Amino acid sequence: MLTWERVVSLTGLLVRRGAERRDRPWTSASGGTLSALSAAGTRGGIAALRAGLPRFDIGLVCAIVVLVMLGTVMVYSSSIALADSPRYRVAPDSFLLRHVLFVAASAAIAGVLARIPMDRWQRLAPLAFLAAAVLLVIVLAPGVGHVKLGARRWIVLGPLNLQPSEIMKVACVLYTADFTVRKQDLMHSFKRGFLPMGAVMAVVGVLLLLQPDLGSFGVIVAISMGILFLGGVNGRLFAGISAALAAGFMMVIWLSPWRRQRIFAYLNPFDPQYALGRGYQLTQSLIAFGRGEWFGVGLGASVGKLHYLPEAHTDFIFAVIGEELGLVGVLTVVVLYYWIVKRAFEIGRQAVALDRTFGGLVAQGVGIWLGVQSFINMGVATGLLPTKGLTLPLMSYGGSAMLSSFAACALLLRVDYENRVLMRGGRR
Repeated sequence: MLTWERVVSLTGLLVRRGAERRDRPWTSASGGTLSALSAAGTRGGIAALRAGLPRFDIGLVCAIVVLVMLGTVMVYSSSIALADSPRYRVAPDSFLLRHVLFVAASAAIAGVLARIPMDRWQRLAPLAFLAAAVLLVIVLAPGVGHVKLGARRWIVLGPLNLQPSEIMKVACVLYTADFTVRKQDLMHSFKRGFLPMGAVMAVVGVLLLLQPDLGSFGVIVAISMGILFLGGVNGRLFAGISAALAAGFMMVIWLSPWRRQRIFAYLNPFDPQYALGRGYQLTQSLIAFGRGEWFGVGLGASVGKLHYLPEAHTDFIFAVIGEELGLVGVLTVVVLYYWIVKRAFEIGRQAVALDRTFGGLVAQGVGIWLGVQSFINMGVATGLLPTKGLTLPLMSYGGSAMLSSFAACALLLRVDYENRVLMRGGRR
């Protein structure tokens, strides 16, 4: 039976045998590489590899599709009551239709992005990062950035609101992977290896904190540090930088009175002084999970979404899932995200084994991004983490968030596709 472990083993052997021909690591069946493998008794394995390896990762695609479809259902369920709200004054199916439009447009754009080779993405990485940084500056301009709930995070483009921080997440994955590949031999040096990247991230951090958007900054820092660590940064240097970053985040929180209030409310959300204030969202979210129990109250039967739980269709959609689908629904979502993150790291390791370091770091960066952001969103909804405004990737309502999530999946599937082309004997 052909397994991924067998694929990795055969691929490693091929790479070792063809090390002197890295520009063309695979040859035809009559070439020297396969002849050497045949002599080693692996002809049957290679035949099985080429015959049994699908053109794309079916399990990964299915996990993504299931999350998107379940998210669409839950967006409709959690937003249908907003038609009665004086804040929105929309039709009951307004959010559903807009969400479906976001999904369709994001899927179409992702289809285009997935056709771009990774070597071209590597050349475009600095430009993509610069464009995202320019958008972060533009959104802060008076009269340009749209203000909502005290935050200036959106650029109005007709009927659409573009959130530059979501675009920066995609650009950060590409740029950090490209930087790590270019500075591979300097990763042990603080001055020449980390400091340039640290300076760039500091600028991005200032722009995000001016919005303010500490949650997105945290995700971007996690992406950058994760890719640098996987790229071979010195262990002691990484530990020191991580400690400094943790201290910096604590300082930002402590110097901001309203952020301090969030922490105090998080520690005791049912305290009377917080239950109807800073701790209100968390208390209503916990009540929703408590009502869901094992199998939920039933699809569409949530009480929390009836104007009790704010942002039920965006930041706190996980609470509605817990209430309507129960622990079974919650665990299903967790397992799907776990599978996507697991496959992202496996695809990344496979790309590195094929001497495609940039693609491997991009795949693993996507895994870090989706894993960290989904963990933060779920942690906030369940009371494991302080309240923070981050959407649940591929599920929450929001055009920019959906577009960035689909773009991340497109990059991941492109890396996997190029891996499979090489393992089939083709050229990337």
